[in-house]
Amino acid sequence: MHKPIDIAKKLNISTSTLRHYEAWGIIPPVPRSMNGYREYTEEHIGYFECIRAMLPGFGMDLVKEIMINIQLKNIMSAILIMNKAQSNLYQERLITEQTIELLETNALSATKLMGNKKWLTIGEVSSIAKVPTTAIRHWERIRLISPCRDTNNGYRKFNVSHLRQILFIRSLKKTIYLLDGIRGLIKELENNNIEIVRKAARDSLDYFDQVSKDQIHGVHSFYILCNKLMLLE
Repeated sequence: MHKPIDIAKKLNISTSTLRHYEAWGIIPPVPRSMNGYREYTEEHIGYFECIRAMLPGFGMDLVKEIMINIQLKNIMSAILIMNKAQSNLYQERLITEQTIELLETNALSATKLMGNKKWLTIGEVSSIAKVPTTAIRHWERIRLISPCRDTNNGYRKFNVSHLRQILFIRSLKKTIYLLDGIRGLIKELENNNIEIVRKAARDSLDYFDQVSKDQIHGVHSFYILCNKLMLLE
């Protein structure tokens, strides 16, 4: 049996964090001693180590789902959650690569992405950038972007510059940048300070690469825990 304080020191977290994990139901029930103290087993330590290892790459919401599925022995459900998160991260990275390509002011690439059109509808931009139309309208409302309007019907229309801005915002929103930081970088983009903007996009790419490595580390810890629990046989 292990004391909470010893596990907390080993994992460099607080004992209250251990209690939170217990309250959330993401570790098995914890037995108590005769005097009411928690007594953690090797199995609990395995869960704690897995949670801490998976947290940087998958985030607590997904980690909660994964840990609950492990306890229910729904291993494939847990694996599919991880697979989806890795697939989503890969898509985010592709979008960021597209953004960097556009920031290189490659006219051919931009024309290809636009489908040889001068203007795009909000639906077409949404499809290319993988951004909901509601998000695009929100970014317009808070003045991150300023699309043009069709003089005949009043509908929004977007050119290459607008698409570049939307891809750029999308790339930054998924990383470490807050709204004010994004707004400042959009100003740099409008002022054609491409090198500053390009660096931010590359920083986003580095961020996604680090998360990808964190996910691999988390998957490895998941394997260790499931193997210890004999759930992979």
